[in-house]
Amino acid sequence: MRERLVAEATRIVAAQGWAGATVAAVAAAAEISTGAVYQHFPNKGALAAEVFRRATQRELEVLGTVLSASEPVSSADRLAQGVGLFAQRAILGRQLAYALIAEPADPLVVTERLNYRRRYHEVFAAVILDGVRAGEMVPQNAAVTAAALTGGVAEVLIGQLSGPVDGPAARSLVAELTALALRCVGVPVTQFAPSALDSVRPTSADGAHSAESSLEAACPSS
Repeated sequence: MRERLVAEATRIVAAQGWAGATVAAVAAAAEISTGAVYQHFPNKGALAAEVFRRATQRELEVLGTVLSASEPVSSADRLAQGVGLFAQRAILGRQLAYALIAEPADPLVVTERLNYRRRYHEVFAAVILDGVRAGEMVPQNAAVTAAALTGGVAEVLIGQLSGPVDGPAARSLVAELTALALRCVGVPVTQFAPSALDSVRPTSADGAHSAESSLEAACPSS
């Protein structure tokens, strides 16, 4: 039943945000009494924190698989694919992504969110460090760049996810975030044509300027 409660709560958050995932709503979706929920979770915050941990763990696993892959060999390729995939998944799961990244939530979720951001710093820092060691990226403090990259991508997506993003605008947003991530780590995008960009090359300028201003502020061009 615990697994079902987490699954139902996740579905509600993905549709309505944290505000909709009340204990009563989750209990109704799981077809049990409200009181029965407390046999598995001491309070709403504990349930919300578990939903957050499960959802973000999945996202980290997907990103980690891309960033640690042996192919493509280039660290820049892996970073481009990772950022592009993260953005695509956020756009496809817009409400859930906003809930995970920025929506006001229970203090237990806020604590988990800080841990989640640190874990993103770690996976980005690892691939940046690989790139620096291989001479593919300019010398830099990988931890600082990873933190700026994580925050910059999140800030761009927060603004863009306030309304539906699809079609050319979505492709443009993903491509801009991918290119800006490469510039952030010192890879000249004009000299770089990763396969990760092939399927997300912009067909529209929608959203490009807001993305560029935010990430460039966080990660100045070298």
